[in-house]
Amino acid sequence: MDPLDLSADIVTLTRAIVDVPSESLDEAELADAVETALRAHAHLEVIRDGHTIIARTDLGRAERVVIAGHIDTVPVNGNMPSRLEGDTLWGLGTCDMKGGVAIALSLAATVAEPVRDVTWVFYEAEEIAAVHNGLGRIAREHPDWLAGDFAILMEPSKAGVEAGCQGTMRVEIRTSGERAHSARSWMGHNAIHDLGAVLATLAEYTPRTPEIDGLTYREGLNAVGITGGVSGNVIPDAAVLTLNYRFAPDRDEDAALAHLREVFAGYDLTVTDSAPGALPGLERPAAAAFVEAVGGEVGPKFGWTDVAKFTQLGVPAVNYGPGDPVYAHKADEQVPVEHLHRVHARLRRWLTGDGA
Repeated sequence: MDPLDLSADIVTLTRAIVDVPSESLDEAELADAVETALRAHAHLEVIRDGHTIIARTDLGRAERVVIAGHIDTVPVNGNMPSRLEGDTLWGLGTCDMKGGVAIALSLAATVAEPVRDVTWVFYEAEEIAAVHNGLGRIAREHPDWLAGDFAILMEPSKAGVEAGCQGTMRVEIRTSGERAHSARSWMGHNAIHDLGAVLATLAEYTPRTPEIDGLTYREGLNAVGITGGVSGNVIPDAAVLTLNYRFAPDRDEDAALAHLREVFAGYDLTVTDSAPGALPGLERPAAAAFVEAVGGEVGPKFGWTDVAKFTQLGVPAVNYGPGDPVYAHKADEQVPVEHLHRVHARLRRWLTGDGA
């Protein structure tokens, strides 16, 4: 591939990055290009760990911000290479999240003396199992590399600030019974029927809507899967209901599980997946200045993102990037050109102190 020109206009740079295939675990080509492009700039200290690239300024500023984005994508789905049609850029990763990566790379190269020191993180394998996640690996093995007063994850957020994120937990509730011929059902015990009380509890459940830092988060508790049954003429002796709990970031994982055990008292719960949420941290000076610089409007993040990793490190974080997340992972993935220009300009203004 041709070298990345980080001085190019933001649409051209985004297209160049989108057109480099980088499916999860196959990011080497793009990581090489990112590393080479960043090492050409003397104001940056560049570190590589696997296919994760970190670039830092060290100007002795009073504050440090971490700005991160993942370079991998889901598998191609007939949406490569990129194409520009009118005011929309189409292609794999335009929304999730090579548009944000392009903006970060551009600013890392061209803002040599930011008013806050910056750690830029371009990481691998976000779209697959957490064990492969480059940001998670750095957080475990080199947490000092991610130290800062504030963090920005450039996930698509409709070019607006989405603060923190909610946690997520999946649990299973199992019921057991006794098999019998369905013509003589009274001779057995139906495990699927026993899930009726659990489903009734879910139907009557009222989720919390807590306010945190002036933002209203909306929790959710839902059945997302059910299995059971032996054959069409057998009373089932086992059934499993899978629940997904999306909890506000004022609860940690222990509190979330305690709540589920209270709601489903009398049932055994097995946790199959769990990730903590992230508090918005909008009271921090750097966060407040950032929100003001990018328009003053901020909303809660209802889904889960890697901002949670920063919260675990004690660094408040927000999501801020171009693109509507509804298009992430879709065949018609796209990003408005106006989003690319708006996020690029506002983030530059904040980094340079022009109006911040």
